[in-house]
Amino acid sequence: MIGNDRHRIVVRDTLTGATRVLVDADAYGYGGLVFSPSSRWLFWIWRDARNRPTRLYRTPVIGGAAELVYEEADPALFMAVKRTAMDGYVALTLSGPDTAEVRLIAAAAETSAPRVVWPRRAGVRYEIDEWNATLVSLTDLDDAFDGKVVAVGRDDFRVGATLMPHRPGHPILSIVPFAGGLVRLERADGLHRLVVLRPDGREHPVSFPEAAYALDLPVAQDFRADSVTIIHQSPISPPRLIAVGLVDGRLSTHREQRASGFDPGAYVVEQVAARAPDGALVPITLLSRRGAARDGTGRVLLYGYGAYGVSSDPDFSIPATVLVDRGWTYAIAHVRGGSELGRRWFLEGRRFAKRNSFTDFVACAQHLCRLGYAAPRRVVGFGLSAGGLLVGGAMNVAPTLWGGIIAKVPFVDMLNTMSDASHPLVPLFRPDWGDPLADPRAYDYLATISPYENVTRDAYPPLLCTAGLKDDRVSYWEPAKLVAQVRSRSTAGDPALLLTDLNAGHQGSADLRSDYAEKALFWAFAGRCVCSAERRSGA
Repeated sequence: MIGNDRHRIVVRDTLTGATRVLVDADAYGYGGLVFSPSSRWLFWIWRDARNRPTRLYRTPVIGGAAELVYEEADPALFMAVKRTAMDGYVALTLSGPDTAEVRLIAAAAETSAPRVVWPRRAGVRYEIDEWNATLVSLTDLDDAFDGKVVAVGRDDFRVGATLMPHRPGHPILSIVPFAGGLVRLERADGLHRLVVLRPDGREHPVSFPEAAYALDLPVAQDFRADSVTIIHQSPISPPRLIAVGLVDGRLSTHREQRASGFDPGAYVVEQVAARAPDGALVPITLLSRRGAARDGTGRVLLYGYGAYGVSSDPDFSIPATVLVDRGWTYAIAHVRGGSELGRRWFLEGRRFAKRNSFTDFVACAQHLCRLGYAAPRRVVGFGLSAGGLLVGGAMNVAPTLWGGIIAKVPFVDMLNTMSDASHPLVPLFRPDWGDPLADPRAYDYLATISPYENVTRDAYPPLLCTAGLKDDRVSYWEPAKLVAQVRSRSTAGDPALLLTDLNAGHQGSADLRSDYAEKALFWAFAGRCVCSAERRSGA
């Protein structure tokens, strides 16, 4: 990978240690490769010239020509490939925001053509695995918008018994099958919870008595294991691997990340809720020093994302604790557009309701000021990618509220980008943003919320945007245009800065040192912003 999300695949012989290149270019890196159940073949996904994953290939592991297994013509679908839990199938999943289709290749016929489970249908999403001598599907079929799990016939793919029913407001996020139980990760009241369904039908829930925490359920686990491995973390608890017994539910910590000199007792984690203009209660997760004053003299860095149904989980972050050690409160706004409170929470911040995300974020900042965590101009907004859209939109809604705005690779030129059908992501995400080329209402709505189009003559806060020259998701000219617009129209005289990495793609470097260096720059900018605001106000 060289910064543009294009990969090659290298295989290492575990007996000899020798490595060789199996796929030399254009492999897709996100759910894009898997060995067949016999380990004779590598199934991998290819990216086209527009960086879209469009083909599934099968290559002999010992070397040889790649064979085309399947090619997808619809640019609005992404692809992922995996092996099912009992090694019965290779599963190719084609999915978009509102549809899906799974094609299976049986282990007994690894060179055969894939079979379609259920043909794609608008409004129906599903994925397939296997458990307890049958196929199983996590799906929103029959208006189960927060998900249910059903049995599926191996031969005819008919829907059978419901194994885990739909419960509105308790979204099922993922399932992992084991011989001793079918494990699901779900949300209850916005927090993660693990539930083990045993073969006899009994369920065992696992949760943690903390104000905010995050659980991850790794998908690649041994079907025959007698425990499920999860990853637990919170703003004051570094990640730890925990084994949960499938029979007795006993928790055993196998490994945990150490943070030298870190004292969790020196911090407080809280959850509060801000009331949005339409009455919705928006959760906020807070990390602060124990005993910090609540008299409005503090500083808040408010992070948010709020798009594509992606939730902003309260993970452990060394940079966040470093910022808090310097007198800040680190806050996460769980605005609509994410799925913290289920799929409806996502839909209420999507497409023609997208402005809710911006006003939710503003409401969170205002609420924290009312509670005394900070005061206006002492709150800095921070977001990346679609989170950059969030903070850019919130900046336009309330320019004088913010001490500063940090937007990493921000999606801020919405109207122009969504009008570019050649963009690798535009066909896929039209259900989320609308199609301004085909729908006048979508054009008009995007024109009213796109941050670049809606910068006005007002006293804008200091702005820092970053860009990656090789970014094929958010092109570098989007943040460049926003910065130029703010420079042109702001009446405040505060800086609007653009930092462009000439080697980076959308994600930048995966190196931890580089990540920390970037956060140090962001935190320094935030501190300078608030100090400048304090000097002007005489605080």
